[in-house]
Order: sequence, then structure tokens, then C-alpha cells
Amino acid sequence: MFIQTETTPNPEVLKFLPGREVLGEGAREFRTPEEGDASPLAKALFELGDVTRVFFGPDFLTVTKGEDAQWPHLKAPILAAIMDHFTSGRPLLLDAVEAGGHDDGDYDEDASQIVAEIKELLDTRIRPAVAQDGGDIVFSRFEPKTGVVWLHMRGACSGCPSSSATLKSGVENMLKHYVPEVTRVEQTL
Repeated sequence: MFIQTETTPNPEVLKFLPGREVLGEGAREFRTPEEGDASPLAKALFELGDVTRVFFGPDFLTVTKGEDAQWPHLKAPILAAIMDHFTSGRPLLLDAVEAGGHDDGDYDEDASQIVAEIKELLDTRIRPAVAQDGGDIVFSRFEPKTGVVWLHMRGACSGCPSSSATLKSGVENMLKHYVPEVTRVEQTL
């Protein structure tokens, strides 16, 4: 098994491409070792120490290291854990919960149409581009009275130094252009 690695715009995150399906559909993020208990692979990665976040995409995973950790020392044990997991035949997830999609809210008919347009743009234009850098952006909520869209950034996007520029310059401009009811985009934590 050959696992490729790619750098991401976030220097604390490295993207791993095992050359096979990881999650298939959707995405899943583990922000703590406790959340990682739901996946044998995420648990093994957190147990290495120095790993602070794990993100599974359709055909890749990203690993976030602690500030004091160095990639030259951490990369080989991560590669070994990934290879061990995929050659063992263990399941990727122990639970059936999939946190891959957008949050669903309760909106009136007009706001529901706006939310559908926002999600469509995210799914077709924004998320594929962000996935190339090892991240994901999902819809959190829309405030019809103010026009504010709240998005959740995951994977390499979470904590990335350029994420606020991506959010404001790229995502906000696109949403405001195609969905005039959108006035601003903000990030949920």
C-alpha cells in the first residue's frame, strides 16, 4: 500500500491519500481523543500524542498536529498507523453516525429556498475546491432577518491562517453574488 501525502495551506495539517476510499460519502471530523474513540483509525492517530484533530474525507484524511510537534518526526508514525488500519480490515467507524452534511434547520418557505440555494452552491462550487486542500465547509445556519450565513470549517480549513480570507474573499463573495439575500458569511466554531 502506497500512501501519498500533500501539504495544505494550514502548516499544522497534512493531507494523507491512501489510494483507496476512506469514507466514501460525506466527511467526519474528530476534534478530541474522546470523539476519536468512534473510529479505530482516529483513536490510533490520537494515541500517537501530538495529534490534535483528525478529519476523514471521501478518499483522503487530514491530521492536525500540535504546535510543538514537527512533521518530520510525526509523519512516519502516522503513515504506519494508516497502513496498519487499512491492511487490518477493521472498520473505519464503530458507530453509524455520519457527520458529513449540512445542518438542517427549520425555515419558512422563502428562507428554505434561500438555504437550498446556499447549500447547492456550497456542494457544487465551494466544497470540491476546498477538499483539494484537505478541508470542508458545511452550512450551519442562515439568519433570514440579517442575511448572515454561518458556516463550519473542518479538516485543514479549521484553524488555517488563510481560512478567514477564503471565507470572506471567496465564499462570501460567491454567495452574495448568486444569492442576493446573503449579506455576510461568518464562521461557527
